[in-house]
Amino acid sequence: MASVKPFVFEVKHMSSSADSPLAQPYRCRDCGSELGFRSRRRTMAERFVLPLFLLKPVRCGECFHRDYRLIFTPVHERGSDLPRKTPGKQPARPERNVA
Repeated sequence: MASVKPFVFEVKHMSSSADSPLAQPYRCRDCGSELGFRSRRRTMAERFVLPLFLLKPVRCGECFHRDYRLIFTPVHERGSDLPRKTPGKQPARPERNVA
């Protein structure tokens, strides 16, 4: 009679470390910057087709180049994590000619 071996499930946890081959750090292909931000999905294709290929739109924080990367690529959320540059009010210059 043949012996029956029990089937054992192996549980593997996904790690968030950069050692994973799917979680490559972001690097812009144009300027080489490591500062990337999640970009809005614009079209229906970006909303429904890109996720099928595990892609997401990403924008470079330095040169603003827009590209598609794997969803596992760590990038910053839109409009957060970095202080914004707000334009300061220019002081009135007395040497201006005002009519």
